[in-house]
This record gives sequence, C-alpha cells and structure tokens, in this order.
Amino acid sequence: MPDDVAVHAAATAEPVSGRGGRPGVIAFIADAESEAVLRQGLEGASPDGIEVYRSNGRGAIAALRRMPSPRVLIVDIAGEEQPLSVLGALSEVVEPDIRVLVIGDRQDMTLYRQLTRGLGVGEYLYKPLSAEVVAQHFGTFITGDKTPTAPPSGGRVITVTGSCGGAGASTIAANLAWHLAVVGRRHTVLLDPDLHTGTAALLLSARSGPRLRTALETPHRVDDLFLERIAQPAAERLSVIAGAEKHTELPVVAAGSAERLLQALRRHYNYVVVDLTFTPVPFTRELLEQARQRVVVTEPTLSALRDTIRLLALPMGAQQARRPVVVLNKLGAPGTMTRAQAEEALQFKVDVVVPFQPRLVISAAMMGTPAVKTRGGFRDAIHLLGREVAATAKVDLQKKRRGLSLGRLFGRAA
Repeated sequence: MPDDVAVHAAATAEPVSGRGGRPGVIAFIADAESEAVLRQGLEGASPDGIEVYRSNGRGAIAALRRMPSPRVLIVDIAGEEQPLSVLGALSEVVEPDIRVLVIGDRQDMTLYRQLTRGLGVGEYLYKPLSAEVVAQHFGTFITGDKTPTAPPSGGRVITVTGSCGGAGASTIAANLAWHLAVVGRRHTVLLDPDLHTGTAALLLSARSGPRLRTALETPHRVDDLFLERIAQPAAERLSVIAGAEKHTELPVVAAGSAERLLQALRRHYNYVVVDLTFTPVPFTRELLEQARQRVVVTEPTLSALRDTIRLLALPMGAQQARRPVVVLNKLGAPGTMTRAQAEEALQFKVDVVVPFQPRLVISAAMMGTPAVKTRGGFRDAIHLLGREVAATAKVDLQKKRRGLSLGRLFGRAA
C-alpha cells in the first residue's frame, strides 16, 4: 500500500498487546517479498502476532509520532540516501528502551557497525532476506531470549526429506547440492545415508562404496584421511558420499555415528546436504537433530500433504531457528491438487514450488546430470530453495573495517 495510507493505518490501528499496554511488535516494510519472508521467519515468535505496515523509515517516523512505541520495532531503510539521519529522527519519536531491528539493501560492514555499535540498533539484515536468517537474528529479540544458543562452528547441515515415497526428495537434494557447489561456489557434500540404494551417487554420476558403512559401524575411525577416501568428486566443489550394500547385508549402525560423521564433514565443507528418508529409528532422529535447516519435499496429493503435517510436527533440533522449508514438488501433475488447494490443506503457504517437468527430470536422472543446469521453472525453484537454506543475509562479522563512533540512540534504558 502507499506510504501515506500505511502511516494513517498505523496511527489509527489498535495496538498489539505488550508489556504495560504497549504494542508488542510492529514492522514497517517497503516491499511485499520482504514482508512475506519476515512473516515466515518470525512465525510463532510473538504470541500476539506482528503488525506489519507497507512503508519505510520515514513512514515509520510519521506513524510513531501519533501512536505508542512498540516493545520491538522493525524498520526498512532500503533506498534511503541518509539512513543514519532517518534513524536519528526515528529515535526522537519513540521510547528510549525500544529495541529497533533494521532491514536494508546494503551489505556494508561500516554501516552495520554504525547501526549496532553506534546507534544501539539490535540487529541489521540486508535484502534479499532469508526466513532462517530472520528467525535466527531477529527471533531472539521477539521472544525475549537473552542467551540464544550459538550455532556450532563449521558448515551448515541441511536435511532433505520426502513426505512420502516418490515425492522427489532425492532429485531435489542432488540438484540443491549441485547448485550450492557450482553456482554458489561453496564446498558442498551430498550425503546419502541409505546404505542400500546409492541414489545420490547415481543422480550425479559419482561412485558409491563400502566406506560409508564403515563410518556408521565404527565411527571412531572417521578422521581427515578417512573423509578424503570416502567422499567421491561429482563436480567442482561438490562431493558425494553414498553406499550400495547388498540387500542381504544388515549393517549395525553404532550409536552416535551420525553426529560423529557430520561433525567431521562440517569441518571440511560449507554445506552438508543429507538426502534423508525418514524412518522412526534413532539414526534418522540423530541426523535430524544435527540439522541447521530441514527441508520437507511433498507433492500435491492428499496423502502426501497429510504426511507433511506429521513430519512438521517432529520436535525441532537445537540448532534450528525456524520450521522446515516446505517444497511442493510436481505441481501440475495430472490428477493432483492445485497450489491453492494444497496450501489450504496445509493451512500455510509453501516456501518453494517446483513445476511438474517429468521429461526434464527423468532425462537428467538417466544421464546422471543435474536438471538444474537447464533453464526454466525447475532451475528457478532450486535457486529459490538455495536462497532459503543458505542463510546469507547477515553482514559477515569477520570482515575487518572501521566504523564511525556515534552516540547510542536506542535501547538506552533497561
């Protein structure tokens, strides 16, 4: 909506309940895409919900002159030529103990330090946003958690699980791993823990072998040299780990083997993509517990959507900041539901939609090449999924640049 309409609506709206009668969480966001991601990332963070108005920093100033200051304010400064001046003017119309979270369009370490260390802004994220980044870095300010669990050092573990057989999770996992490695230029490994199929290796023309079984049966043997031998190259910066045991063999997976293997892989790779078939056994639960982000792949059928809801009901792992990313695969397949029908059944909007393109996907699988190489809807969907799980919308704190010293304007009171 236009800025003046948003300002009028904000000034006359009923406040969201918060401490002492103050509104809880209010956001002024300039574009619809960022608003949608913000709502996804903060889903469930505030029991009273989040009031969102389509406006920018200047619209927030005009509105907050005539309404109570919220406990937490999210404001969009994208496109502002002088963002510090805008935030300075904002500080004059809000309560001094307000927590301000800022969204912008500049990946600039100097700006980040000016905002967080100088002005007292709680956090700054730049567009395009990722729902997981929003949940991780904005969520603690909404929930009031003073001591959030720090993410472990090393690479990010992403599990990809089909809600039912044939949903296409292996195809999505293989193409996602290829995208992160080749397009994103990040060292990535695709792990297929199903010792009897070797599907991940087949999809990327990589070799499978017996060493994955060794890693799961005797986890104490997993070291750097062992990883060099077990990981098979599939593309630039992409490796695959898969087994192909005989169906007559019944490996005995040792307790703690999944955690030990993932810890070792995270020291060597930026992303560990796990093609995980869900079974209610400790090994599968252990893999899910280690994930920073879970992806659930479903298809537009009633049975698949029912099983999707059951998977989403599983407890979140210690490192998860948001609910799993839901991928609606094979949209448009004959005899299946529409997107609107699927979302009505799920009671929420899916995160990524993959169109039904059987000729492309089957041909790519037969050739052992990623379907994501071909332009079109499938590639667009995988690129969107990559953005959802990569979590790169926060300024890198390891960069060494000097910022300006400014007086704190927000969060001055307890």
